[in-house]
Amino acid sequence: MNTSEILKSSKTIAVVGLSDKPERPSYDVAKYLMQHGYTIIPVNPMIQDWCGIKAYKSLLEIPKETKVDIVDIFRKSEDVPSIVEEAIKIGAKTVWMQLGVISEMGASKAKSAGLNVVMDKCAKIEHSHM
Repeated sequence: MNTSEILKSSKTIAVVGLSDKPERPSYDVAKYLMQHGYTIIPVNPMIQDWCGIKAYKSLLEIPKETKVDIVDIFRKSEDVPSIVEEAIKIGAKTVWMQLGVISEMGASKAKSAGLNVVMDKCAKIEHSHM
């Protein structure tokens, strides 16, 4: 599945590492995606909420009845494998690693579990090309 197909078939995006600081790329990308109709779930143990939306400490804290389509990762590449494990546990469909986030181990683990994988690409940039 290419990035356009993933974005078109997705509604809910959990943004891991979402910052509450407007100058951070994660804030900008999440805000853009929200303005284009996606439901954003902030995942960051350092914040209580983002733009009035409750933040979760980890993917595993997101309520079970909430279906996550994309896990968008704004974390260091070495953090990706453990985030992928959580993404698999919550039944996410896609693991999306933002620009500069590269983890072959994480990608392999996600693909083995049947998830779509996007690596080293920005969801905002990809969406703007649709």
